[in-house]
Amino acid sequence: MVRLRRGVVGESRRVCHLIPVPRGPVPEHLTALCGEAIFPGEAEVLDGLCGMPCHPCLVRSAPAGPGLLANAG
Repeated sequence: MVRLRRGVVGESRRVCHLIPVPRGPVPEHLTALCGEAIFPGEAEVLDGLCGMPCHPCLVRSAPAGPGLLANAG
């Protein structure tokens, strides 16, 4: 989980993004579940759940399956 640093974006855009750990060589940038590109030096790694979450990241991280909220119309 990462959040863009102060000064990189406005305070209202400093939400907490979920980023899958990349496999293979280190990429040029990381891509959050919502599609936001996070470049080196732009973000801070968070120790845990804190701050305002990125809603698209949360939606994309929810498991799909019968009877789960992710499938609620």
